[in-house]
Amino acid sequence: MTERKKVLLRLDPAVYDAIAKWAADDLRSVNAQLEYALRRALDEAGRPPRGSG
Repeated sequence: MTERKKVLLRLDPAVYDAIAKWAADDLRSVNAQLEYALRRALDEAGRPPRGSG
């Protein structure tokens, strides 16, 4: 497995709170929820990441 990238992300507190609630509802961490949402958006845009697992 390749090393995961570290990213500093600034979010509006209301956006963070909404993502944190969504993550808790799905039994995920906020980090995992953000990756899930980004992957979903990439798939919907027809731009899935290459070679990801």
